Amino acid sequence: MQTQELKKQQQSDQLSLNNHQQQYLNDFITRYNQKTPKSKQQSQTYRHVLADVRGSSGFRSPIKEIVYPIVGKYASGARMWDIDGNEYVDLMMGFGVNLFGYNPEFIKEAISERLDQGIHIGPQSDLAGEVAELFSQLTGMERVTFSNTGTEAVITALRLARATTGRYKIAMFSGSYHGHSDATLVKAKIQDEITKIVPMFPGVSTSILADVLVLNYGDPQSLEIIKQHQQELAAVIVEPVQNSRPDIQPKEFLHQLRKLTEDAGIALIFDEMLTGFRLHPGGAQAWFGVQADIATYGKIVGGGMPIGVIAGKAKYMDRIDGGMWNFGDDSSPQIPTTFFAGTYCKHPLSMVAARAVLQYLKIQGSALQEKLNQRSSEFIQEINSYFQEDGVPIKMANCGSIFNAIPFGNSANTTKSVISENKDLIYYHLIYKGVFLRPGGGLLSTAHTDEDLDFVIQAIKESVKELRGGGFLP
Repeated sequence: MQTQELKKQQQSDQLSLNNHQQQYLNDFITRYNQKTPKSKQQSQTYRHVLADVRGSSGFRSPIKEIVYPIVGKYASGARMWDIDGNEYVDLMMGFGVNLFGYNPEFIKEAISERLDQGIHIGPQSDLAGEVAELFSQLTGMERVTFSNTGTEAVITALRLARATTGRYKIAMFSGSYHGHSDATLVKAKIQDEITKIVPMFPGVSTSILADVLVLNYGDPQSLEIIKQHQQELAAVIVEPVQNSRPDIQPKEFLHQLRKLTEDAGIALIFDEMLTGFRLHPGGAQAWFGVQADIATYGKIVGGGMPIGVIAGKAKYMDRIDGGMWNFGDDSSPQIPTTFFAGTYCKHPLSMVAARAVLQYLKIQGSALQEKLNQRSSEFIQEINSYFQEDGVPIKMANCGSIFNAIPFGNSANTTKSVISENKDLIYYHLIYKGVFLRPGGGLLSTAHTDEDLDFVIQAIKESVKELRGGGFLP
């Protein structure tokens, strides 16, 4: 069955090319290979031993010879260099990690000094309490704990919600990404006019499907469905700004959701992996004016080091350690606990990097995000003005410094066709011209200069011109 599905997928991935398009594509592939030969060779050399999703991501037979990841060698500020010596303006920024650009001096110094003290794992981190306190001050969250990754943080948040409420069903929204645990790799699928929850990928356990609702984000009908299941729901987890659709910012919906979950005793979880400290020092919660019960963080706060953070109200976080107690009296942990652990939680380098980041953000205040958000909006507006004036059927949208291409207006069908069929070619052209961006959207950092953004806009214009000449854009 899976083999048949794979064949169907491969057939649907074939581009129907005329002679002119095929000739242009052949020429571009040759030029791309000549510019990045070491990246291609490294993929081929280690493919037999390295199982890597990036090695075949976006595979289609017509572009097979350029389906390989660019291998990085060095990065500084807003720029990255690959192993072939090519320089790129990076719009990925570590998938949102590097708010301050690559290798900022204040993080580099903190990590370098810490290395001299050794990597002690086992004793309690001497920085964990200080970092938790800084985190609480910036976010307003009562209690904080640390994990290694965003996926671990989400798993923990859901477990805390279930342990506290005594319920097991969770609700999430289509288009959201909450890590790669089975609990969240599900989707809604309509079969015979009936909506069913199904695994998103092979290997995801079907046993968890009964405990998940997948709803439409921002849709008032979703609130009605949550009401219908309120006695079963432990949590509603939200990615407040979805990377794929940064234009969807349903403030009123989120306020209604907050009221509904509060009244029903359902934990409201904000997944702030992308938005935490990026939109505002207080994240998406401050941006939308909604206080979640639990929130998960990562990326920016680690300063480039691996980290996940779970923060929230004591009611939920006390399930980790039993709650507050004091030495010198008869107090003791009073709250039944669930299980949470990890060898590398509170890793010394992650803690020192997080302290440096949080101290820097505290000093900078909201002006840092406000300036970056404004520059990002102006950047996207300039790109959209060019697209509109030149009749390019693509539209960009942003929420703060998060941006992506979206469908728009009466041209939605045309845009969908362009984005789905030629999306990869657009990004490959940008990479060829020195702009590092992959499908899935981009992010700006405080390290991007006006010159960097002008370079990106010029690369976009040149890529559109060449793709039109090759017959791939109208």
